[in-house]
Amino acid sequence: MDLEQLSKNITIDTSVSQDIAELCNKLLDIQKEVTTLEDKLKKKKEEELKLSESDIPNLMQKAGVAQIKLTDGSSVEIKPYYGARIPASRTEEAFDWLRENNYADLIKNNVTLTFGRNEDNSAKSLVDELRNKGHNVKQAEKVEPMTLKAFVREQIEKGKDVPADLFGVYVATRTKITTKE
Repeated sequence: MDLEQLSKNITIDTSVSQDIAELCNKLLDIQKEVTTLEDKLKKKKEEELKLSESDIPNLMQKAGVAQIKLTDGSSVEIKPYYGARIPASRTEEAFDWLRENNYADLIKNNVTLTFGRNEDNSAKSLVDELRNKGHNVKQAEKVEPMTLKAFVREQIEKGKDVPADLFGVYVATRTKITTKE
């Protein structure tokens, strides 16, 4: 008997079916509420970003200050912010650029070899051979996100060119508020 036939043969008590309906309606209401809250949160984050990276820095730059102390003991400071992320579609190109510009040491290089079924003996033999030579067998190349971010910041601060599109470079001035506690 398949599930469809089984469901046709089961009779649910009226009170149980009402409970199920109520809970389903409650679930739908909560899902709508979650969507609404997520939309509100997204808008608040956009407002926060605008205040932090645009409105306050612009006014402070206009006033010619990078930091101010408030009467309550807290301080407001604007600092450069750097972000970077290699787009998945440009990974190989980004790694080539790093290698060609003597920054290959930023790339972590792990090698992995996958064998199919019935190749256990071959896999074990190769792993043993490579380990006997002092190698650890796996490969996956990547640049750690914080390493890339620090590299981009360092290069920009030194006045060197970094391909912004290749490394997803994002530079902004952000506001930092330190409250006295």
